[in-house]
Amino acid sequence: MEQFSLLLIFWYGILHAFAPDHLTAIADFSIGKNKSKTVLITVLFAFGHGVSLLVFAKILQNFNVSAEILGYGDIISAAVIFGMGIYLLFLVSTNRINIKKHQHDGKEHIHIFFGKDHTHKKTDVTSALTIGTLMGIGGVRGMLVTLGAIENSAVDIFMVFAFTFGVSIIFIGFGAFILYVNKNLLNTKKNITRIFTGVGAISVMVGLNMLLS
Repeated sequence: MEQFSLLLIFWYGILHAFAPDHLTAIADFSIGKNKSKTVLITVLFAFGHGVSLLVFAKILQNFNVSAEILGYGDIISAAVIFGMGIYLLFLVSTNRINIKKHQHDGKEHIHIFFGKDHTHKKTDVTSALTIGTLMGIGGVRGMLVTLGAIENSAVDIFMVFAFTFGVSIIFIGFGAFILYVNKNLLNTKKNITRIFTGVGAISVMVGLNMLLS
């Protein structure tokens, strides 16, 4: 029964990862980034999911806390996704997304940066971890319902690992797709404008839908 529980939690993690808000958030934070930062963002997003799942599941199981309170985590993450979409559309409309090409050892490198200066910031990485943690709160209720369908089980580290592993497979796979877009499609100003506009518009729609639902 224990192995079946872990398998079910693993499968729930895979299904949970396909939620539009999760994939949108990853796209928002990793679009236009280099390979190492894209991988780091997707891994930290999944890690934040797993940590918050363990912490808040324990809180729900050991204290008389209404699951509805955890809905505020969904509201916060929805507001951030909506805000990120507005921000990306603002960058596009004000022509603040720039491209810089140069060569290293005979190979052309493309850097995408925001604003007038080409700088490297770590705020998007820490933000991805924070949003992944907040969105993990929403997954707690679904996981506890799944556990209740199996048996009266307590959430332990193995279940969290199974869930995080399932989530990570989808997140990293989607991160690989974003990496492909960053490397092969974001190579001209025209493509940058189109793709960032599309990502921004989707982010606004997903965030707004979450806030209104």
